[in-house]
This record gives sequence, structure tokens and C-alpha cells, in this order.
Amino acid sequence: MSKEVQHMFASIAPAYDRTNSVLSLGIHHLWRKATVKESRAVSGMHVLDCATGTGDLAFEFKKAVGENGKVLGTDFCPEMMETGPSKSRKMKLHVDFEVADAMNLPYPDATFDIASISFGIRNVDDVSIALSEMARVVKPGGRVMILEFGQPNGLIGLIYNLYSRFIIPFIGGLLTGNKEAYSYLPRTAALFPCREDFLSLMSKTERYAEVSYKELTFGISFLYTGVVR
Repeated sequence: MSKEVQHMFASIAPAYDRTNSVLSLGIHHLWRKATVKESRAVSGMHVLDCATGTGDLAFEFKKAVGENGKVLGTDFCPEMMETGPSKSRKMKLHVDFEVADAMNLPYPDATFDIASISFGIRNVDDVSIALSEMARVVKPGGRVMILEFGQPNGLIGLIYNLYSRFIIPFIGGLLTGNKEAYSYLPRTAALFPCREDFLSLMSKTERYAEVSYKELTFGISFLYTGVVR
């Protein structure tokens, strides 16, 4: 991933959790719970959470896989993971954290039962490579879960577009001191492949036996599922 994107995330890392909760009105926590539920994670499974950030999705997975399971959170930006260990201790949910790029995962084939990425796939330099790598490290029949912003339609789409263009940069800038970051993030979400277009990207990797998606909150967010060949 580009150094510019890495520096951007490093700059907003200290206020990332608070800003996300304010901008999404806390709904992002429900999206992550839906991701874990749809993944069919159960006790004892091993999960890789790419672009883990401060670990929110990784901790949700840990609740599902329990003490007998293992969750590893990775991110290409070390600063984003700095609060992860302290959150792990506070929540009494053990999650390991490592620096790794989703396009070049340093793990053997078929290591995990599930791999996930939330609001990070659009920031990689080559989406197809990341989708292929995540499938590679998952066991056949396992699942790759991608949670990403989309483009809602109709009146909701109009309202959300105005919110993304004006409110998100303003509030994000106030809370993090980096207005440009919160202009960049909605802008990339608006341009990113969505619905069938994203499923097509998944299918073209030839790593998935099945691909599907669900719209969350009127299409503001999308949950994509790939069953690994």
C-alpha cells in the first residue's frame, strides 16, 4: 500500500475509534456483529482479520471463537494497532497483532478458517491480489468476509452523499485534525466497485466457489462473503 495512505492512517490513529463512533452513530459496531454472524464463526476456529486497525472486528471474532479459538489481527500501519493490546487486556479478549500487508500475507496456505477485512479493501493497491491472498490462507470451504462502504440508492443515497461530502470531512477534521483524511475516505468509498461489480472481482480471482453480498443499513455498507475453493 502507498506510503501516503499509510501516513494518513498513522495521523488519525489516536482518535480513530472515537471518530468512527461519532460519524456512524455507533452503527459500525452492528455491522461488525453482522459480519461475524454471517461468517459462521464457532468456538475453536482460527481467524485472520486484515486491516484490523484498532481491532474492533478482531475482538468480535474472539467472542465467537472463544478461548479455544485464535484471532490474529494484522495491519500495514503499525500506529493503527497501537491501542489493540491495551483494548485486549481491558476487554479480557486475547487477540494477537502483527504488521502485515493484505497483498502479501506471510502465512502458509490453508492456515485459517476465516479471513476478514472491514473498511480496508478499498485502500489496497491491488484489490484482486488482496482477495486472492486472503483466500489462499483460508482452508477450503472456509470464508472470506469483506465489510465495506457502498453507494446507497434513491433518497437515502442522496442524503448519504451530502453527509459524506460535507459532514464527514468537517467532523472528522475537528476530531482528528486531518480533514483531508476524512475527505479521502468517503471519496474512495463513492468510487469503489459495489454490489455485482465487487462480486465480479472476487470471482475473477478463481479462488472462490461461491460469492454473495448483503446490503446493510439501506446500502450504506455491504457485506461480501466468499467461500474458498
